[in-house]
Amino acid sequence: MSEYNIAEVAVSGTTYSFDRLFSYFIPEEGRDNFKVGCRVIVPFGRGDKQRLGMVMGLKSGSTAGLKEIITAVDTEPVLSGELMRLALYLREFTFCTYFDAIKVMLPPGMNILIKDNSYKAAIGDSTVKMVRLSDAYADNPENFKVTPKQLNAAKVLGDCGELSAKEFYYLCGVTADILKRMISNGIVEDYECEVLRNVDTKCISRNIDDVILSSEQQTVYESVARQIELREPECFLLHGVTGSGKTSVFEKLIHKTVSSGRQALMLIPEIALTPQALRLFKGLFGESVAVIHSSLSLGQRLDEYKRIKRGEAQIVIGTRSAVFAPLKNIGLIVMDEEGERSYKSESSPRYNTLDVAKRRCIEHGAVLLLASATPTVESYYNAKRGKYKLLELKQRYNSCSLPEVSVIDMNLERDAGNSTEFSRELVSEINSNLRNGEQTILLLNRRGYHTVISCCDCNKPVYCPNCSVPVTYHKANGLIMCHYCGYSDEPVTKCGFCGSEKLRHMGFGTQKLEEEVEMFFPNARILRMDADTTFSRYAYEKGFDAFAKGEYDIMLGTQMISKGLDFPNVTLVGVLSVDKALYAGDFRSYERTFSLITQVVGRGGRGDKKGRAYLQTFMPDHYVMNLAAKQDYKGFFNEEITSRRTMLFPPICDICELLISDADEETALAAGDELLKMIKERMIANKPSTPVKVLGPVRCSYGKINGKFRYRIIVKCKNTAEIRSFISRLLTDFSKIKEYSKVAVYADNN
Repeated sequence: MSEYNIAEVAVSGTTYSFDRLFSYFIPEEGRDNFKVGCRVIVPFGRGDKQRLGMVMGLKSGSTAGLKEIITAVDTEPVLSGELMRLALYLREFTFCTYFDAIKVMLPPGMNILIKDNSYKAAIGDSTVKMVRLSDAYADNPENFKVTPKQLNAAKVLGDCGELSAKEFYYLCGVTADILKRMISNGIVEDYECEVLRNVDTKCISRNIDDVILSSEQQTVYESVARQIELREPECFLLHGVTGSGKTSVFEKLIHKTVSSGRQALMLIPEIALTPQALRLFKGLFGESVAVIHSSLSLGQRLDEYKRIKRGEAQIVIGTRSAVFAPLKNIGLIVMDEEGERSYKSESSPRYNTLDVAKRRCIEHGAVLLLASATPTVESYYNAKRGKYKLLELKQRYNSCSLPEVSVIDMNLERDAGNSTEFSRELVSEINSNLRNGEQTILLLNRRGYHTVISCCDCNKPVYCPNCSVPVTYHKANGLIMCHYCGYSDEPVTKCGFCGSEKLRHMGFGTQKLEEEVEMFFPNARILRMDADTTFSRYAYEKGFDAFAKGEYDIMLGTQMISKGLDFPNVTLVGVLSVDKALYAGDFRSYERTFSLITQVVGRGGRGDKKGRAYLQTFMPDHYVMNLAAKQDYKGFFNEEITSRRTMLFPPICDICELLISDADEETALAAGDELLKMIKERMIANKPSTPVKVLGPVRCSYGKINGKFRYRIIVKCKNTAEIRSFISRLLTDFSKIKEYSKVAVYADNN
């Protein structure tokens, strides 16, 4: 019998300002089942509503006035001691609740659904809901009474044959309620299609001895391998040009790690890259490889989690959430394309994967290997100062040369009467590729058809009713859509500001680009890859596999095609427009633009044939464009670090953003002013030991999202325990101001 009679519990559903560990009396029966890292059901609040909790600590003492735990969910801990400590770290550094920090580490299939006096695990079904036209409707549609929306949906479904419910909603522009009515009226029938919970990967078995390293790669390998042998934490930054063979180095290092009885974690930034990485590593390491990412079914993710926790998988590959994989003996963590934005979580807990990976390496005595052709300015700065160990791969593997890049001035194209999105030179080069049987990649980082619909009289765009963002017209489903909140509707016919019916469609998205490519190159086989054509991991895999097999001549798409992909027959890359990305409204916009151009240009010339790239821009003299064309990362870094020193941006200092949002704009702004006042008063009273600069409140770049008006206060500081404690108390105390009790305020570091 355990000597402890009180559990310190992190309770779900609490707000940050009210969050703490709550003490509960442990029942006598089954007391040994109540362990740190186990989940429990507890009564909470005045009404004793049942809530899920996590036991964070145990102690002995008086139980007077304490509520009793209702039941234990687990008999053994679901999180190790290391991951429990990591939860405490997340709470301090990301200003989240205890339970939010716990929840992010567990697969969604482990969520507990509580209903009255019972609970069950929310394990995902191994089926997906599919829909098709009923035989009765297909044979005699005139016998059915349908609305215009239902008629359009029926036509789409008739053309496609069958669709998943998710695809049906998007392509037909309808809601779940409309589908439900179509089913009840006998127009459509739904059925379950089995989805296997195992992650099936077709791969060719390989031997690690067949992975041959160049002398440059071998030098990098040996540097990291020596540190793995020492079993002491260390961070390396591998700066390698695109196509330099970083993956071969990863394979050798992972083999070294596993051979020494330890485990390896390979992080990649995009779901789109998962199939290719999984094939490579499963081909080498077989069933010892597990995979974690959000496109797996709940059941698949749960089963992969169990395999890892039981020690059946020694290697984990995955996107951001895989950093929390329940590995018990980590020797190596690799973060490929370490500068990608997707490694930063945008919802609570707002963690940076790099910070979590560092923390885990310290706990395990493991090596962290960051790798990219375009590292973040912060990482390269740390490497230059000796905080990280810098490793470089300056040559492409097998002596392939980098593509020759030409910068095309689109102003001259317009002056010559060319109003299309294609320069005359790029059209000529694509035609040359088609004649030679070589493949082409075209990047346009805007999905949809027309990206703006505006009024000819007042010149104002058509905005989403929920966001201060112009809607995008999608020709595939004939709807206007918001890419931020998901709003969709039929195209408007009148200006919402002045009532004019004179509306013009402007802008250029991937759907319209596809049309124009078909017009210029009618015999070309074209593959479009963007968020509208890739509903699942299987769509990514199918598209990229077909392109690799030569079933398409031209692949066009958004940033998902810009990195990590290896197609030896791609000899031409066209970047159609990235000018707008330079002015995205935050200090990292130049960095992201440089990275995007460099990465996509690097997709070309990876085989035996020389690669060419064409960068079309209306700003041909901008230093970002020219340095990206030269693949000159060091030149870009020198320019960028000078700017950041002048403006006091990371890595020169840290930035904590305080975000304020409310459905009423005046309330949001007033709350921001009050919060700023509190900051200044407390800074004067407490006099922090490191300099602090406060700016704002100002409207966010997108001032309204999903019906909420948004303002922000920027705090330039050093991310010290003193500053984190200051921010934490500030958030807690501000929430107690009755006037602003319903205003959402949260903090986000860097």
